[in-house]
Amino acid sequence: MMLIRGAAAVLTGAAPGPGSPARSAATDLRIGADGTIAEMGRGLAAAPGERVLDAAGCVVYPGWVNTHHHLFQSLLKGVPGGIDLTLGPWLQAVPFRYRGVFADEVLLRLAARIGLVELVRSGCTTVADHHYLYWPGLGYDPAEVLFDEAGRLGLRFMLLRGGGTISRVPGDVALPHQKPEPFDAMLDDLARAASRFHERGPRARRRIAFAPTTITVALRPEELKPAARAARALGVPLHSHMSETVNYYEHCAERFGGMKPIEVCAEHEWLGPDVWFAHLVHLSQPERRLLAETRTGMAHCPQSNGRLGSGVAPAPALAREGGRLSIGVDGAASNEAADMLSELHAAWLLHRAHAGAASRPRPEGGGEQGADAVTVEDLVHWGSAGGAAVLGFDGVGTLAPGMAADLAVWSLDDPRHFGLHDEALAPVVSGARPRLKWLLCGGRVVVEDDTIPGLDLAELAHDARAAVRRIAAS
Repeated sequence: MMLIRGAAAVLTGAAPGPGSPARSAATDLRIGADGTIAEMGRGLAAAPGERVLDAAGCVVYPGWVNTHHHLFQSLLKGVPGGIDLTLGPWLQAVPFRYRGVFADEVLLRLAARIGLVELVRSGCTTVADHHYLYWPGLGYDPAEVLFDEAGRLGLRFMLLRGGGTISRVPGDVALPHQKPEPFDAMLDDLARAASRFHERGPRARRRIAFAPTTITVALRPEELKPAARAARALGVPLHSHMSETVNYYEHCAERFGGMKPIEVCAEHEWLGPDVWFAHLVHLSQPERRLLAETRTGMAHCPQSNGRLGSGVAPAPALAREGGRLSIGVDGAASNEAADMLSELHAAWLLHRAHAGAASRPRPEGGGEQGADAVTVEDLVHWGSAGGAAVLGFDGVGTLAPGMAADLAVWSLDDPRHFGLHDEALAPVVSGARPRLKWLLCGGRVVVEDDTIPGLDLAELAHDARAAVRRIAAS
């Protein structure tokens, strides 16, 4: 039992709107022995033996739900050869170039630890990692490594099992790590991972999704429907990259007879409430309507899309049309600050600037506009409850009685936060990470006083530098 008492503000993660509980009047939250929120209110008295966390001068947010990441890329930040490239050449210069080094399980484990620690320190409690480094004869199980590292930190984790059956290089010159997987072998491994790790029911801690890297590129057209049906037969959801750049339109027009990317997905059974796509930067209005009508989700990755020059995804427009929104940080190789707070701050600014850039002077236009394109409450919802719903984590993502006690207590003790009239906004609007006084996942303390218990950050930094030297020399 635990009582968080005296918070200056509580944002719940609920969808904003008239009468919405997106902001709670509560200052106190009681956590039950089962790791759920037992009670919320004001002036709650501590029960005998209950630990009390003093949240005076703090704001309480739900733990973030990161719906799209590539943890292996945590050792590929700021690679000079890819820093000023768009997506296509960047893929060749960075993740494809260094793919083979992750034949070493130790490097994947280290990269995952770095990325997860970075996420934890940004208030993240649920991580969905799109891992696509699979090839015949790999020699170890990436799922076991990734679930183990997340479990050590006490996080909820979802493996988005990637890969593909088509190689990006000719078969007669492909190195072992460049060879594609046979379709049946990919499905067999998915079934094995699902049987071992996929949990159902409220407040699951481990889940699996089937996530071919980009379905229109990584799979043959005749494999798309069987892939979707195989995943659904296992009861696991579907994920992929989609419409990240204009090249997706060019590729689909050529390969699928002039169809648009989301039309291809619809034709091949890759839309629905059990599907979400990363990026979705380039969408026509009919494609947005298809996504909204089928309840297909978006993992919005604004910083990576900006870093690679891909564009600004129409996330606010999709949300207004009934689409399901979530936030992903993408890989650190295309987002060198892969944490949820910086992602949300960037989205808050980016969509306002984008909307303002489209404004036109009167009388032909509406004059100044754009500052209400997306609100803090919108972003908190996308980054918590919205993400949990997209991933299928029932009972997670919102601060309310009966929900999982996944929450962050942010201390506003830095001058950056002094003078705020609405302290509830601080973690998103102030542009720097507040001190994380406590982070709880399922009622368990994951971070205390900005420190992860048992973690030696100096040792992690040393190991990371050594790994970067080794990778750069490969």
